[in-house]
Amino acid sequence: MIAAIGLVVGIVAGLFLEPTVPLWLQPYLPIAVVAALDAVFGGLRALLDGIFDDKVFVVSFVANVLVAALIVYLGDQLGVGSQLSTGVVVVLGIRIFSNAAAIRRHLFSA
Repeated sequence: MIAAIGLVVGIVAGLFLEPTVPLWLQPYLPIAVVAALDAVFGGLRALLDGIFDDKVFVVSFVANVLVAALIVYLGDQLGVGSQLSTGVVVVLGIRIFSNAAAIRRHLFSA
């Protein structure tokens, strides 16, 4: 329940405060969001499978975001940032859809 309240408070604060993302951080934000979504869908799947662990979820969430951002940063340093960004999005997208399919099968038995 605390997490849901925190989510609502964060959304409301974001809508009213209208924060801006610094220019240097903008290339990493979409990758961080996709990595975070991967962790959320994985956590939801684990919850439905009865194996959810909050510590594992938090570590997975933070690690996914940091590793994805590091890969994009290294790609930027090597001059191939957009290619590595695409690769990260594809890999995490496959994981997201795989977890979504497992969630769908669990909820709808289909």
